Amino acid sequence: MPKLVVAALVSDEAGRVLLTRRRPDQPLPDQWEFPGGKMEAGESPEEALVRELSEEIGVRPAVGPVWDVLYHRYPEYDVLMLVYSCRLEPGAEPRCLEVGALAWARSEELEGYDILPADRPLVARLRREGPPGQPPAI
Repeated sequence: MPKLVVAALVSDEAGRVLLTRRRPDQPLPDQWEFPGGKMEAGESPEEALVRELSEEIGVRPAVGPVWDVLYHRYPEYDVLMLVYSCRLEPGAEPRCLEVGALAWARSEELEGYDILPADRPLVARLRREGPPGQPPAI
């Protein structure tokens, strides 16, 4: 059974998307990913995403529609990822609480980051289509 995870595709008015880098003490250390994480028992995907971004980067997103669904097989486990289009509250500034680093990048800059294998199809789609429109404000 794959692990169900959620990820946020957070974009800003300048068309950049938010990336986080895993800490050196985590599995797949120092690789970049779209913020999010595992769902906990009793959570909806949207609730899990709000919790994960609050814990990891100190922001509460407005969660929009599912933008993509991805499946990836790692050697140790499989991942099924729901990727949501999200926006941050005006003036919200992500900060490193449980991540190694943050970056805002344009679609054409993403290939310069060492992106997690499960997230690489998102990079390809963003290169083709650009980021989705932002969901309504909170």
